[in-house]
Amino acid sequence: MRFKTLALAAASALAATLTMPVQAQTEIQWWHSMDGGLNDWVNDLAKGFNESQKEYKVVPTYKGEYDQSLAAGIAAFRAGNAPDILQVYEVGTATMMYSKGVVKPVAELMKEANVPFDPKAYIPAVAGYYTAPNGQMMSFPFNSSTTVFYYNKDAFKAAGLDPEKAPVTWPDVVSFAAKLKASGNACPFTTSWMTWAQLESFSTWHNVSYASKNNGFDGLDARLEFNSPLHVRHFENLANMSKQGLFAYKGRSSKATSAFTSGECAMFIGSSGSYAAIKKDAKFQFAESTLPYYPDVAGAPQNTIVGGASLWVMTGKNADHYKGVAKFFQYLSDPKIQSASHMRTGYLPITTAAYELTQKSGFYQENPGTDVAVNQMIRKTTVKSRGVRLGNFPQIRAILDEETEQIWSGKKTAKEALDSGVKRGNELLAKFQAANK
Repeated sequence: MRFKTLALAAASALAATLTMPVQAQTEIQWWHSMDGGLNDWVNDLAKGFNESQKEYKVVPTYKGEYDQSLAAGIAAFRAGNAPDILQVYEVGTATMMYSKGVVKPVAELMKEANVPFDPKAYIPAVAGYYTAPNGQMMSFPFNSSTTVFYYNKDAFKAAGLDPEKAPVTWPDVVSFAAKLKASGNACPFTTSWMTWAQLESFSTWHNVSYASKNNGFDGLDARLEFNSPLHVRHFENLANMSKQGLFAYKGRSSKATSAFTSGECAMFIGSSGSYAAIKKDAKFQFAESTLPYYPDVAGAPQNTIVGGASLWVMTGKNADHYKGVAKFFQYLSDPKIQSASHMRTGYLPITTAAYELTQKSGFYQENPGTDVAVNQMIRKTTVKSRGVRLGNFPQIRAILDEETEQIWSGKKTAKEALDSGVKRGNELLAKFQAANK
């Protein structure tokens, strides 16, 4: 009788359990701009987090190129249906920081969710870029990259160059390019992201000012200064290389990457985040090295600046959503997750612990040059090399693409193009300043 009673009680409890509503997971919407293999990476990160716990489900959605996803995010916020997390490229940082009522600072998010968060754990040059003047970290560093120098080792061999030695200075680049051309190479050198690589990173690498007010970090009244004698000299040199067939302009943003990966161009300045794609698709041996510099410039080389993007948390969400976002950011910060992402993509390990873990794994020894991006970023920064953070920055980049293209077509001199870029860019900065008083 006692056994029958216990059995009935167990059956009753089981039935009650089966009829109880299953607690639904809180869905965290994440809009991003990672396509191709990087889209697979993003999906894998979300899958890993989702499988690590039962309360939250991160749903990543590709929203187009960086400018498209930013526009989509802003439009969605105005319509009242913004995602929980929006990936924004680095040039959109000032726009997001000064968008009142749109963003929930990541430092505030983590504190309210009672999730451990130490900004000092992140690589200073990365964390500092996304930190407001009041010291509060505004967004979560995600796919941080920097500019690096790639070269085709097979093409070097064919030109009689040492495949184990990259050009160190800009005069070296010209000399190497001439030998590559003489060996039959139609595109000795190219660059992607013209303004990021040859103006922004070029400025910090040479420790010269890109804009006043410490490149915009110290106030909205910053104005552009990239028409200095050194900047003009550099673009005059690039123009001469173009006329001599030593440099080929392949288009805006990342379009030049495919020209290198296909083997068309032998030397290439681009994003460290391109490493994984180049390694996967290139049919030749290649290497990664530091950016070239002008040896007669005092203070050069200094350090490069952060590229890529960070994750911004949008306002207007429920506490359970914010708790889920905080937990997801905690997951992304795990040194093992960071190290694996760094080795997979070529993006920087955003924490010092992840960098040290990668070192211990032997990855850098097995893949020479893959530590270049980190080493360029972890040098001690100056007020001129901390980075560039300006309002209307995406539009300024577009202007500079227009102006520098006039140089390659022979319609403007380097000085005329840079002077015009400064003038037009400053007009945008003045508008941004007026709108955010």
